[in-house]
Amino acid sequence: MSTLFLDITPTLSFWSVVPPLIAIVLALIFKEVIISLTLGILSGMLIIANRAEENLAQTFLNVPLQVQKSLFDEGHLSVILFTVLIGGMVSVISQNGGMMAIVKKISHRASTAKSGQMATWFLGIAIFFDDYANTLIVGNTMRPITDKLKISREKLAYLVDSTAAPVAAIGFITTWIGSELVYIKDGISKIPNGANLFGSEYSVFISSLQFMFYPILTLIFMFFLIWKGRDFGPMLKAEQNARKIETSGIENAKVGEIDQIPDNKEFVLNGLLPILTLVVTVGLSLYFTGKFALKNADNASLSDIIGNADSYKALVWGSFLGLVSAILLTVSTKVLSIEKTMNYVLEGFKSMIPAIVILALAWTLGSLTEQLGTAEYLAQITEGNILPQLLPTIVFILAGLIAFSTGTSWGTMAILYPMVLFTSWKICIDSGISQDLSLFVFANVVSAVLAGSVLGDHCSPISDTTILSSMASDCNHISHVKTQMPYALTVGAVAILLGTLPAGFGVPFYITFPLCIAALYFIVSYFGKMVDNTSSKTA
Repeated sequence: MSTLFLDITPTLSFWSVVPPLIAIVLALIFKEVIISLTLGILSGMLIIANRAEENLAQTFLNVPLQVQKSLFDEGHLSVILFTVLIGGMVSVISQNGGMMAIVKKISHRASTAKSGQMATWFLGIAIFFDDYANTLIVGNTMRPITDKLKISREKLAYLVDSTAAPVAAIGFITTWIGSELVYIKDGISKIPNGANLFGSEYSVFISSLQFMFYPILTLIFMFFLIWKGRDFGPMLKAEQNARKIETSGIENAKVGEIDQIPDNKEFVLNGLLPILTLVVTVGLSLYFTGKFALKNADNASLSDIIGNADSYKALVWGSFLGLVSAILLTVSTKVLSIEKTMNYVLEGFKSMIPAIVILALAWTLGSLTEQLGTAEYLAQITEGNILPQLLPTIVFILAGLIAFSTGTSWGTMAILYPMVLFTSWKICIDSGISQDLSLFVFANVVSAVLAGSVLGDHCSPISDTTILSSMASDCNHISHVKTQMPYALTVGAVAILLGTLPAGFGVPFYITFPLCIAALYFIVSYFGKMVDNTSSKTA
């Protein structure tokens, strides 16, 4: 059977970057994510079909089957179920008066745009255990408050998105730590005498935190923006527009909208208890599933237990019990009838459908880029004679490009860690630099993979966490990407020039971090323009 077009097999590595580029460019140009992802998927399947010599009709008909295949992944199904269940929970507590009661309580402290943003920032850091849970809880809980305080949906989405992954990535006890430790352990195992050189994988992770510039600096940068009351770039325009109108953001929100319920039926527990149930259940589930997974759990540390936990089960159990508690509270307090309560549950489920469609397409495109070897191609073009001290910077940029192209920080870590850890150590040893400096560079490379993955994830319009942040904040997805990207790239540039790069040459963290922080403060103060942050909530 003849090929579909010119034979591209010899240069297949080059063509492997075409599908994600098509999806990214079309999404940015036309501001429509679903068709952009679909065309990206179709282009990827055409490239694969050309190699397999399949016909055009068969390839076109295989597109929905490829999407179906991506949905059969257990982790993906767990994320979908968690998203649907938490959507139902938020819908119920939005209509039973619970959300309004929480809004009124928080509003006593968050009475201006500045304090509202600061409250969102603190909540984003407080819910550190998982980025998905962080995004959906903080976004949906704070949206009514930020709307009343005339904070743009773009700013809310940025605060939600840019606190979720960084705190989950650098936290000692999070759903990320398990995967990170596995990757580091696998990398160390390939190095001769690696266990004696580096110690445990957890100790390597701890050592890498002194080089974790982008995640930590992102949190500091947001604090400066809020504290100084300044913004720049597209975000400045979004904030200025939000202050001029009665309520900001998109008008057709479903999850998070609040019906006006009489004051005597507004109970804080109706909203707070389901959220607490969700958080506590996830925390306990992480502990017990991790303990069960370990054979010698009695001697295991808490970090080891959480690191071996089943995060997907924890999220599903937590969201399920959160929804159940919301239903029981609503019906038992007679705020709503059982019929109305279940109708709102279904409304919450339905409101998640657009986000789920986008997630499914993003996952499908991610699986195609894996088949095409997109990450391997990007990694290969950086190979050659490299100065060891430049390795962390190169790895950081490479991780950012891969995460941006594939839309997944976890996938980027899974691809890069096995390749770069052994390679970086070998380059250091072969170059003749000291063992101490080699260990220093190695820990920097460990952090560079993680930090670069988070940066690329923040900039990518096909990232699942970016999509979830847009959904939870009810913000136009492309508007969120356009307003967040300049901030992410600003922090990324400072992290490279004043952090990762000098650290590769042995400059200690107690010099690099103050330099980075001072640079970010200067950028916010000099380039940022004042936004009216005294605007109070409407009556």
